[in-house]
Amino acid sequence: MIDVLLVDDQQLLRHSLAIIINAAPDMTVVGEAGDGSEAVTLARQLRPDVVLMDIRMPGQDGIVTTRQISQELTETRVLVLTMFELDEYVYGALRAGASGFLLKDTNPDDLLAMVRRTHAGESLFAPAILTRLVEHYLATPRHQPPRPDGLTQREAEILTHIGRGLSNDEIATALTISVKTVKTHISRLLSKLAARDRAQLVIAAYELGLVTPRG
Repeated sequence: MIDVLLVDDQQLLRHSLAIIINAAPDMTVVGEAGDGSEAVTLARQLRPDVVLMDIRMPGQDGIVTTRQISQELTETRVLVLTMFELDEYVYGALRAGASGFLLKDTNPDDLLAMVRRTHAGESLFAPAILTRLVEHYLATPRHQPPRPDGLTQREAEILTHIGRGLSNDEIATALTISVKTVKTHISRLLSKLAARDRAQLVIAAYELGLVTPRG
């Protein structure tokens, strides 16, 4: 079972999310918090697999809370909920260690799929957020540009698929290789491109021209 902690200052939204998540056969809501401080306390006690985190809350916001949980509980992944496609809070949450972002109007099936993929170790972004995030990073000069000459043809293919938002399973199917092989190539990509996580690999795919904002 995937243990999920819900963090949002709106009780009605937490209740709705709990109904959706608890109806899934492979996950359960282990706790709910209405603010950041309470979320950190519950996370320490419950050690959930995934935290669904509201980014804007009174008192301690989702960025500070994400940073605390990510630093203290390395096995817990934070999936940020936001009503906005992109603002300064999303950038802050990414730097704080968030594993992904989705909009609060995401349909239930996509929400459950994103929780599963986040638990599996993938960085995820709602399509609208990903597009804006890429545009932001492409407009920001990098101190260390990617090194395309060091990539093999297979690594470039996998990086392209990562940039398009495919999961490890989807990449394996597209290239007719095993998921284990995909993970091995991703580890090498992280090292070669000096990328911290999958999110930065997405940005690298755009910077290298393997994927364009329109496709």
